[in-house]
Amino acid sequence: MIVGIIGTGTMGTILIDAFIASEALRAEQLIITNRSLQKARVIANKHKRIKVASENIEVIRKANLLFICVKPKELFHVFQEMQSIIKPEQCVVTITSPLSETQLDYLVKCSTARIIPSITNRALSGVSLFTFGKSCTNEWRKKLYQLFEKVSTPIEIDKSNTRIAADITSCGPAFISFLLQKFIQAAVDVGGMNEVQTMKLTEEMIIGFAELLKKNHYNLVTLQNKVCVKGGITGEGIRVLENGVGTMFEEMFKATNAKFVEDVQFLETQIGKEF
Repeated sequence: MIVGIIGTGTMGTILIDAFIASEALRAEQLIITNRSLQKARVIANKHKRIKVASENIEVIRKANLLFICVKPKELFHVFQEMQSIIKPEQCVVTITSPLSETQLDYLVKCSTARIIPSITNRALSGVSLFTFGKSCTNEWRKKLYQLFEKVSTPIEIDKSNTRIAADITSCGPAFISFLLQKFIQAAVDVGGMNEVQTMKLTEEMIIGFAELLKKNHYNLVTLQNKVCVKGGITGEGIRVLENGVGTMFEEMFKATNAKFVEDVQFLETQIGKEF
């Protein structure tokens, strides 16, 4: 199987690195391109035998499975290029949440799917979110699951849950990273610790935290209860957090959904059809 990747930005590169690191794909099975070809060539220098195509059309023609890893504003142009040359036996996957399965089926006449990866997939971990177009054959569904099982835990979701699920699994690492950086800065400012050492302590704490969950020693609730002894220091910290968080996360989810709706409307304008 030849796998094509159009767009070698952050997520496109993560998929390439993860597929090769997990041995889900060999480098020679990949053909890639990018608007800035130099970015694609950097990847090819890292993974010898990856083929770099000079234009999208070459990737579309040669790949059995196509991953479209471009920003929403570039999507419609890519689909316009492939409409006249895509074959029914091919499969097209977008990693962009605002493009729906119905729109995919409308734009290209082949098997289609939307798969939203996460940066955690680079560590061959975390979740990849699956929704399928009606046109997607059982054979392609099986192949996609087998491919992503090597780099993640594939989970099929209801399309109505796309945005909130992606906020948790795909955007979540950035949100948590931001909060931890604030946590570290406060420890430095209040406690006077060295920032480098504080960051190291925090990173090791998070790794250990994840291992406790991974090995099923605790879940999020039981872990908090175990550490938070009644009347103790941790309890005082939790009290402050409870008073300070307020509706912060609700507002965050509302903001990401508003941006999602904006992108959906932009794509509908480009396609010229409401779905």
